[in-house]
Formats: sequence, structure tokens, C-alpha cells
Amino acid sequence: MPYCCKCGNQVGEKDVYCGKCGANQAAPHSGSADFLNNIPARTASVLCYTPVVGWIPCVAILATERFRHDRQTRFHAFQGLYLFVVWLMVGMVLSPIFSHLPFPASYFHRGSVDILKMAIFGIWIFMLIKTSQDQLFKLPVLGELADRSVAEQR
Repeated sequence: MPYCCKCGNQVGEKDVYCGKCGANQAAPHSGSADFLNNIPARTASVLCYTPVVGWIPCVAILATERFRHDRQTRFHAFQGLYLFVVWLMVGMVLSPIFSHLPFPASYFHRGSVDILKMAIFGIWIFMLIKTSQDQLFKLPVLGELADRSVAEQR
């Protein structure tokens, strides 16, 4: 049961005013479930390619009931999630490996890790543009993995 936003008294769920202090009760704010139910499929797909934090909308889209049968949106969610995994692998696997190499080689390889990260960032931007134009673009390996993941869930 909700409480008054001013005095803390219990109020009914549909009460407009508090019975004790008369304060106007704010309209109930919609949670994330309402947000996902009202968001267009293309916007949800675009959010999957937000650099670095795009994994959050990917997981939310894959977990919600609304997009359970929307093949294209689920494809973008899986592909965005796999792209984030590649970002993590470059940063958390390749970078420590290259840091333990002798000096000249470690300097060269650390630069290559930075180039790989910039390339992944560029792919995120490219996918943002393609998806915002409602074009389905499959990345070479990640697109195939995303297709298989969508097909397995049917």
C-alpha cells in the first residue's frame, strides 16, 4: 500500500489527495517494465549498440516478454551483447598478456590493443547508424552467433 509523499500516511493506490494532510499525491511513476512496453522496436535495437554500456539494454530486451517474438530486435540484442564480450576480451585478456612481454614488444602490442579497442568502438558507431536507419547488418562472426542464438530460442 502506498504512502503520502508529504506526511507518510497510508493512502489508497488511486487516491489523488492524502486524507490526513490533503497533499496532492504524485501520479505513480512507471517502472522499467512500462518503459520497455512503450519503447519502439527500432529504438530498442539502437540502444543495444550504445558503446560500452549497451549490454544493459541488451539484457533487458532479452529478458522482457515484449520482445520475445521480435526476431530482429532480439538479433540486435544478441549481436550487441557479443560485441561487448569482444570488447571485454580485448581489454581483459589481450591487454594483460601483452603487458608481460619484454619492453619493445610490449610497447608495440599495447598499441595494437588500443587500435583494436578503437576499431570496436567504430563498429559500435557504425551499427548505431545502420540500426537507426532500420537496416539489418550482420557482423561477420558475431552476426552468425546472434542468428543462432535467436534461432535456438524459438
